[in-house]
Amino acid sequence: MHKEWFSTGGGAWPWVAFGGRSRFFESGEVRLAILSLLDEGPKHGYQVMKELEERSGGLYRASAGSIYPTLQQLEDEDLIQSDQQSGKRVFTITEAGKLELAKDPEAVKRIWLRAEKWEEWGQYMKPDTMSVMKPLMALGKAAWGAAARNSSKTGGEERVRDVLDRARQELDKL
Repeated sequence: MHKEWFSTGGGAWPWVAFGGRSRFFESGEVRLAILSLLDEGPKHGYQVMKELEERSGGLYRASAGSIYPTLQQLEDEDLIQSDQQSGKRVFTITEAGKLELAKDPEAVKRIWLRAEKWEEWGQYMKPDTMSVMKPLMALGKAAWGAAARNSSKTGGEERVRDVLDRARQELDKL
């Protein structure tokens, strides 16, 4: 099978990405993401939640029940500090927080690269378009099956690609 079948501009197939990952963040990544956001400038909790949502194209929606305890934990660890400003608790990264971020810059980079890929898909993943997910998954399964059945046949993979290309072109016309 051809390598380009497995990627969409560097990201995973959407049904693999959505079906294979139950959570947007891996263990410990929320902490790094929050520290990274606060490294860009002070924010209150709601701003942190909104920015996480925006950077994922709306596919990750942080709850107050997950963000505020994490902010409190980071503050307890002296990685961030808070201050009341205009009636809101605003969080700022500390030097210790910057050192924590600097321990694994590649992890932070991976988080935001993943968010960027999800953001690309997020523009299409709206509640009124989710009804096409089941037929899309069925199409993907049929394509994989046809590719597997025809991979040893002369021109088999090319025939499958041609069918998929025609389907894409038809959809682009809509």
